[in-house]
Parts: sequence; C-alpha cells; structure tokens
Amino acid sequence: MSSIIIINGSPRKDGNTAKMCRAFAEGVKSQLQDATVETVNLYDFDFKGCRSCFACKLKGTKSYGHCSVKDSIMPVLEKAAQADILVLGSPIFLMDVSAQMKAFLERLIFPFATYEAGYKTIAPKRCDVATIYTMNVPKEMFPEAVIANIESFIGHVFNQPNRICAFNTYQFSDYSKYVVEVFDEESKRKYRDDMFSIELESAFTLGKKMAENIG
Repeated sequence: MSSIIIINGSPRKDGNTAKMCRAFAEGVKSQLQDATVETVNLYDFDFKGCRSCFACKLKGTKSYGHCSVKDSIMPVLEKAAQADILVLGSPIFLMDVSAQMKAFLERLIFPFATYEAGYKTIAPKRCDVATIYTMNVPKEMFPEAVIANIESFIGHVFNQPNRICAFNTYQFSDYSKYVVEVFDEESKRKYRDDMFSIELESAFTLGKKMAENIG
C-alpha cells in the first residue's frame, strides 16, 4: 500500500496552504483509493531545528544517519523518510518557508546528507517529493533563489521536488480590521475568485500525476 505524508508548515489548519495540500491529497485518492494519506500540521508539535550536535555524523554509532534528538517530531521524521510521496507545504514568510518548516527540513535532511565522498545520501528511500508554496505576493516576487537552494538539498537527499504555488493570496477574512495600505483588497479578492480554484486544480492534478507514477 502506498504511503503519502503531507507536511503542512502553516500555522493555519484551514488556510491557503492547507487547502492546496488537501487538493493534492484528493488528486492522490482519485488515482490510488487505497493509499494511506496522512497530513501533519507542524504547528501542533513542540520541536526545534538542528542543534548541531553532529550525532548523526558519529563514526561507527547507531546514531549515524539519524537525528538523535528525542522529541515529539521524531515519529514524523521517521514516517517522512519512509513515504512513497512526501509533500512539503508552506506559506512564504519573509521571502522563505515558515520557521517550522525550515526547522523540520533541517532535522529531516541533514542526517541523510553525509560528509562521505560526493556528499553521499543515505536516505532509506529516494521518495518522490512535492513542494507547495502559498504567498500574498504576485508570481514575479516569488523568492526563486531562496527556494531553489532549499529544494536542491531536498533533491539531493530524495528526489527533485515537483513545485506548485498559489500567488497573491487573500490573507484576511475582513481587510477593514487591519492596517493594510500596500495591498488592494478588491484586486486581491478578484485574483482569489479568478485564480485560486485554478491553483487548487493544479495541486489536484499534481497529486493525481504523482500517484500514477507510483501506482
């Protein structure tokens, strides 16, 4: 049975990122009805990023290639490493993934990215990866260089991610309650009404396509 784990790096469980992740899951299920699809909300967990203890690099030890920090995120790291499809969804905060997602990736990626010749990867399996990003800015402001750097590490350890994005997102349910002078609510609402369903469809289509590849 195929295993798909979706990591939601947004603090919102029903926000734009979560909706894109759900659309991806629906695409998977349309193709693989018996697949196990699990969604994890990172903000439900109390954990930190890499502590630079280097236990995962200790020669001749059981900790080699494994994060040795025992906390609540450990079972999620283990499931992610064994998944057939790993989905990493995050809003863009300060032109980067969320702090929780960055911390998760540090803990997941670094133990498998060795200092052996050629920076050999020792991930238990080279799973397929999808990255989903949502942001309140238009496409031309997407932080391509930053995200490409993150995805290069993901691709080295697992497989190069399939990326989809939702741009110019609608942030507030009522813009009148917030000080927002640089964005026009009417234009944002129009973009959401015209484009968000198309972006959700792209997430569904990618989920279906990736499921076909492992089916």
